[in-house]
Amino acid sequence: MKKLLPFIFLVSAPAYADINHSIQNVVSVSTLGASSTSNRVGTTFSASGTNVTPTAGDTANAIGTLDLTDAQITNGVPTIDNTTSYAVTTAGDAWSVSESFIQGDSIPTSFLATTVTNGVVPALPIFGDTTTVSGGDIGTTAMTMDSGGAMTVNLSATGAGVTAQMSSTIKLEID
Repeated sequence: MKKLLPFIFLVSAPAYADINHSIQNVVSVSTLGASSTSNRVGTTFSASGTNVTPTAGDTANAIGTLDLTDAQITNGVPTIDNTTSYAVTTAGDAWSVSESFIQGDSIPTSFLATTVTNGVVPALPIFGDTTTVSGGDIGTTAMTMDSGGAMTVNLSATGAGVTAQMSSTIKLEID
């Protein structure tokens, strides 16, 4: 029997032990960058009413118009030709008038000379539709994670838009 014992070990099925072990620690700090988006607003003129007759200059049943000739456009903004006046059509009846004028954004002379200084644009063009986001300031950041998995985050003097994130993953698989 003693002579067969080594032979039994050689013919027996091998034992498999798949063991996977991983430890992952992730630490990150991020901040938003500054940005600004501007859209120029165009010049518009409109008029409406009931029981009124508009007159523009010497023309009855007309309203003033935007003069789009090159000579009447200053920095991208047209002028209005002829002031509109209104007369009640049927005396004694109810009447109403509504007139609206929006002056468009002119093209600033310094627009094409915008500069960036230390990551900041010191003077942004402001138009009729402007959205500006202030960038974050990372300030002073201290993040620690010890071997026991205890995590600490200390953020001081940070600005808006700063995000700190820590995670720890320990995985053990045995098949």
